[in-house]
Amino acid sequence: MDLEARVHSEHPEALRLWLRLLTCTQLVEKDVRSRLRERFATTLPRFDLMAQLERAPQGLKMNELSTRMMVTGGNVTGITDQLVAEGLVDRLTVAGDRRACRVRLTSRGRRLFREMAHEHEAWIVDAFAALNERELATLHRLLGKVKDHARSHRAAA
Repeated sequence: MDLEARVHSEHPEALRLWLRLLTCTQLVEKDVRSRLRERFATTLPRFDLMAQLERAPQGLKMNELSTRMMVTGGNVTGITDQLVAEGLVDRLTVAGDRRACRVRLTSRGRRLFREMAHEHEAWIVDAFAALNERELATLHRLLGKVKDHARSHRAAA
């Protein structure tokens, strides 16, 4: 049973839409997690950390990674330790701050991430294959309106 099964026709359409969005997100995420595990023997958090580092070739401090990924520093440290051990990321010292280190992808890590990202993109495209280009654009535009509205409410609070 998915989240949508909890609501009925008497519930507001917005609630039913919200649960449909959550259900779709969970289904796609479950598929991506499974494919990353099967194809690359990795996890979504490891992929996400590598994606953040790919966007910052100079590397990121651990606290920057934690903020970007919206997880605790302990989570980032554990994942980073694994990736360092596999030769996919390096830890670099930060001049003037003995406690801080900068993490960046190694050349091997960049190559592996490019391969994973290419396949990840194909998986996401496939997840939306039931929609034509016009429907994709419409959904994107409509969700953008929801996003803008949510941000404006948050800023006003």
